[in-house]
Amino acid sequence: MKMNLVAGEWVGASDASENRNPANRADLIGLYAQGSTETVQAAVAAAQGALADWAASTPQRRADLLETVAQAILARADEIGHLLAREEGKTLAEARGEAMRAGQIFRFFAGEALRICGDALASVRPGVSVEVTREPVGVVGIITPWNFPIAIPAWKIAPALAYGNTVVFKPADLTPGCAHLLAEILHQARVPAGVFNLVMGRGAVVGDALVKHPGVDAISFTGSVPVGRALAADAARGLKKLQLEMGGKNPMVVLNDADLDLAAEVCLNGAFYSTGQRCTASSRLIVEAGIHDAFVKRLVKGAQTLRVGDPLDSATQVGPVVSDAQLQGNLAYVSLARDEGCEVIGGERLNGKAEGYFQRPAVFLGASNRMRSSREEIFGPCASVIKAADFEEALTLANDSEFGLSAGICTGSLKHARAFRQRAKAGMVMVNLPTAGVDYHVPFGGRKGSSYGQREQGRYAAEFYTTVKTAYEFAG
Repeated sequence: MKMNLVAGEWVGASDASENRNPANRADLIGLYAQGSTETVQAAVAAAQGALADWAASTPQRRADLLETVAQAILARADEIGHLLAREEGKTLAEARGEAMRAGQIFRFFAGEALRICGDALASVRPGVSVEVTREPVGVVGIITPWNFPIAIPAWKIAPALAYGNTVVFKPADLTPGCAHLLAEILHQARVPAGVFNLVMGRGAVVGDALVKHPGVDAISFTGSVPVGRALAADAARGLKKLQLEMGGKNPMVVLNDADLDLAAEVCLNGAFYSTGQRCTASSRLIVEAGIHDAFVKRLVKGAQTLRVGDPLDSATQVGPVVSDAQLQGNLAYVSLARDEGCEVIGGERLNGKAEGYFQRPAVFLGASNRMRSSREEIFGPCASVIKAADFEEALTLANDSEFGLSAGICTGSLKHARAFRQRAKAGMVMVNLPTAGVDYHVPFGGRKGSSYGQREQGRYAAEFYTTVKTAYEFAG
């Protein structure tokens, strides 16, 4: 049984969960300890005990640790990618790419540990100097989702440690394997006892205990909107600093002047790669009337020819859905879209060589932005195609959502590209690129129901993982 890491020691549990391959349910990846409220309490106590020394450590010490972790992840990218593909269902190429990204993130924040900036300002009063510095926020609780089981933990844990915080990490119960492997790498890199703690288990137990613990100073969460809202209420009661990354119903606008071959490829990538299990997926394809039919022809042909299958097979382009519950939810939305009046192309469950959760990519034709299937996040390989009369209507439809994470446009017009970048109500805007592709050294996050609190990634991560102190001194 794979154990939790608390105060530098591997700690067992009375209960364990099975981690199985969603492409082949007979493939048991391992048994992983289920933490309890008591495990969380011990982990938080360990993080509190280690905080003073780690916060006072030199930037070089923290940078060296993160660089050691980065080197280990990059050296083991094939191993990590293989595990990720087995437990989450990403294709092997995508999984290895995610592992590489995790290593790059740790390397980036190794550098950032040496670049923690402040300000020296002249006071408005004679003889007084002013310094503004950044300090660690304290003990940080990190709760991550199953869809990026190594990259998202990396982009939360790396900055937390770089800025001198200590961490209690609760990964998704569906994908504990990558989280445990990351904990092993940190432990082997000699992270000081209590600076990093791993507690696996159910969100209702481990996550709840972590959010409500008075010794936790900040919570960074990525997951569903309902859980995020409930978590926000609990965090507010404890006056904890809070960062939420939640859902998306991201629009991709395709205008009459777009390169249709490029647009079709951009939309196929954004909507269906990673099995559509990305908060940045292009789930609403808003197409200008003049090229609607020609675009749909290309899109449908492309979706029907995507190869769905075992993620370990190099020919596979779309892997399985992560779980039976997720698959059943996807299929329910396929049925809903049909009931709402869409012509549904694809979307059915597929039988692979082994028992698994495979679904053909689904295109909902004749959709409108009023339909539930066009407004609610499905988190699967499903995309609604919505016709727009012109650019202005397309932009209005794109912004008509409770979410605002990522938005894209395919166009050959600089005028329309610039207007879309300025007027799209989203935290990230893509021009002639999939909505789902992001870099690790720039801020990530959205607006409205998609995000709450400071941005993740890049130098903007300092806004969440540090607190600002202003110091005055009278020189006489």
